[in-house]
Amino acid sequence: MPTISMFYGILIMMYFKDIDQHKSPHIHVEYQDFSAVLKIPDGELLSGDLPLKKLRMVQAWIAIHEDELMADWTLAVRGEPIFKIDPLR
Repeated sequence: MPTISMFYGILIMMYFKDIDQHKSPHIHVEYQDFSAVLKIPDGELLSGDLPLKKLRMVQAWIAIHEDELMADWTLAVRGEPIFKIDPLR
């Protein structure tokens, strides 16, 4: 699963082959022992768990980078390489 961004100990990855499970564009997030799947573009928690502060940070990052995330999703679905996205600063 390609990592598209990292910030504050949070890894953001994109894996589209589980679309049957999640049914919509999404990202996978890992932080310490936590993992979650969040919907693009609204940041809705689809599965898993994150500490609330980290969840809010990722949701803010999704809002800032919505267009880039959707562009990466389109590329991933086509089997093309995706691009890194700037971290939250």
